[in-house]
Amino acid sequence: MEITKLPFNKFIGIGRSQREGFALSLPSENRYTNHLGTVHASALMALAEATSGEALLNAIGNLGDTIIPVVRRFECKFRKPASGSIDARAAIPDATRDRLLSDLSTRGRASVEIIVDLHDETDLHCLTATVEWFIARR
Repeated sequence: MEITKLPFNKFIGIGRSQREGFALSLPSENRYTNHLGTVHASALMALAEATSGEALLNAIGNLGDTIIPVVRRFECKFRKPASGSIDARAAIPDATRDRLLSDLSTRGRASVEIIVDLHDETDLHCLTATVEWFIARR
């Protein structure tokens, strides 16, 4: 599955980040701004959710077609107002990935929390999110 090709992600313009160490991005466009002229909270949250999904897919490898992942919980902290393009990164520690794969194998289901960080084009850390995914075998 290609995260940037999912209909909603494609619709809002989520793409691959060109910045080292980041996975996905939103371009600097007026359509993402709010009444203050900064990047809208909904745009930031959509990018965070997509980035967590990308991290999950990277962690599970070729299991993508055999599982159904859904977001169970989303929590975020808006750190500073963001402006311009936004880049996002997330990673799943090896021990967490190993537990996830073990639970899927033995129980047929698992859950995992993925922490996502967003930075604007000035490298300002604008959002931290924790996205909990529930994953079940098909």
